[in-house]
Amino acid sequence: MATAPQQNDEGTVSHEASFGRTLYRFLFFDWLFRDVSAARDLYERHAAREHNRRMSRYLPVYMRRWSVLATFDFALGFLFERVMSATMLSALFFTGSCVTVTGIVVMTVTWLFLTYAKLS
Repeated sequence: MATAPQQNDEGTVSHEASFGRTLYRFLFFDWLFRDVSAARDLYERHAAREHNRRMSRYLPVYMRRWSVLATFDFALGFLFERVMSATMLSALFFTGSCVTVTGIVVMTVTWLFLTYAKLS
């Protein structure tokens, strides 16, 4: 669903909101899924669960994106530590790589449960 750029008070077009939304959707996947616990009845709960199972096919794409981020953070941490001897900056990038690897583990577990779990 593409949204049109919004005009501000001066009549110029603002692209910041659409870029921020696009960047968020590029990195995070929660907008793809429905909240099963918010369903009012059994039919809605089943529909939300099936929707989530169908959308789980996109999780490997996000895992790949986050893997690139983890590799990039780790490489920058290695660069700052070994080449430039900047330990605080290297710690920042190594911490970022640990956070992204943790996110990849969460995405993998979520993908496995949604893809291979038997729903009764």
